[in-house]
Amino acid sequence: MKGLRQHPFRVTGRFFWFAGEVVLATFDFLFHCAFRSKKSGLAGRALWLHRASRRILRIFKLEPQVTGPVPSSGLLVSNHLSYLDVLVLMAIMPAIFVAKYEIRYWPVIGQLAMLAGTLFIDRERRSDVRQLTEEIRTVLNQGTLVILFPEGTSTNGQGVLPFKSSLLEPAVRQTHPITVGCIGYALDDGDVSEDICYWGNVTFFPHMLNLLSKRAVRASVRFARFERSRTDRKELAQQLRLEVLKLKGGFVKESGEESKIPSGTLS
Repeated sequence: MKGLRQHPFRVTGRFFWFAGEVVLATFDFLFHCAFRSKKSGLAGRALWLHRASRRILRIFKLEPQVTGPVPSSGLLVSNHLSYLDVLVLMAIMPAIFVAKYEIRYWPVIGQLAMLAGTLFIDRERRSDVRQLTEEIRTVLNQGTLVILFPEGTSTNGQGVLPFKSSLLEPAVRQTHPITVGCIGYALDDGDVSEDICYWGNVTFFPHMLNLLSKRAVRASVRFARFERSRTDRKELAQQLRLEVLKLKGGFVKESGEESKIPSGTLS
């Protein structure tokens, strides 16, 4: 609650702004998506969250800076730092996300994710993995972009965790294009690894209030096409992770001297 104590008016105003955007997004959903089945209306739900994300990011004075070819279909594989990642990526292009099932129960974010057609998975259950493979294949065949965070959890941005190969089964068996992405954040009045990255034992609501207290959030997203050379999913997972690490290294090169970059700023 440190941010609320330091900037009570900013946090309060933005909180009510956020609540208003959620209400607006709900009515938008009712008008455009509510009376279509989830399976047949996935593209419409992706567009709905795309619109909502662009509006919500204005609260943080955030407009993503994008480098590289923006994907419109196929599979996008990215690093994962925060719940903010979803809004940033969705503000750039419409897509359907694959997420761990716990997110379904997060306040507000979980409800928005369900309405947006997010594909949830419990990796401990093999039947879930098999079912998810079929669901991803269906979405890909419809021409809708699918976004996957193969690390399986968000991190503090210091590195990129090994990718979960089980989540990449659809990419092994399909010919759809694959794009790799890497997200990076910056703050002038805080520490990215603590104030933006959502990891460890952090609780959602206090973290969100603290984030609302920041003057502005900067986000950069790098994309690159991936040319597959392996059909084994474990080797594919290793290759994709290496490509994301290459993109992550690009943030260091553009910034000049690496020593001047605050801990956690790179992602």
